[in-house]
Amino acid sequence: MDLRDHFCSLRRNATVVVDHFHVVQLANKMLSKVRRRTTAEIRGRRGGASDPEWKARRRLLRNREDLTDEHFATMWNTLLGEGTIGQTLLTAWIAKENLRNVLALARTGADRHQIGHARWKFLAWCADSDLPEVRQVAATVDRWWPEIEAFIDTGHSNAKSEGINRVIKLVARNAFGFRNADDQRLRTRCVTTRRARGYLRTAQL
Repeated sequence: MDLRDHFCSLRRNATVVVDHFHVVQLANKMLSKVRRRTTAEIRGRRGGASDPEWKARRRLLRNREDLTDEHFATMWNTLLGEGTIGQTLLTAWIAKENLRNVLALARTGADRHQIGHARWKFLAWCADSDLPEVRQVAATVDRWWPEIEAFIDTGHSNAKSEGINRVIKLVARNAFGFRNADDQRLRTRCVTTRRARGYLRTAQL
């Protein structure tokens, strides 16, 4: 078996997993869409600095555990008292947090019952929300569930490789492109490998 056949065999036997970062990002985008749509429908305009939902937009996108009890209570009570806009946003926010609770079971040794219950809780909440954006996220999660479940079971993701790829693209953008392939390889190596930074020669740049 040559090298190409070996890699083809590995690819056929590989388990596809979904990176949890993108799943949470999808939920955050959903939350922003709900906020913009609800504000436009009820207020008849775009959100502004005077609107409570606009002021709470950043806290809505933060993880619950990253909010202090005081900040959470302020966000929750303010939106709850805002009527339809606030209650709609809190419904979407709970859907996001329920999804995060499903993903948080990765690397915890959770059994099938725990995973299934967390998944059911998320899907049931989305179905009862009567919000098209929330239901769309639930449909996407349901469609990709085998890959999401594989992440929960294995705890693996491509976060490190995506992070390195982002840094490589950033270096290329800062350099306005590379004309010399050796320069590109050297810079890429220096920014992605700590060990290689000691071998950097300023004259080579």
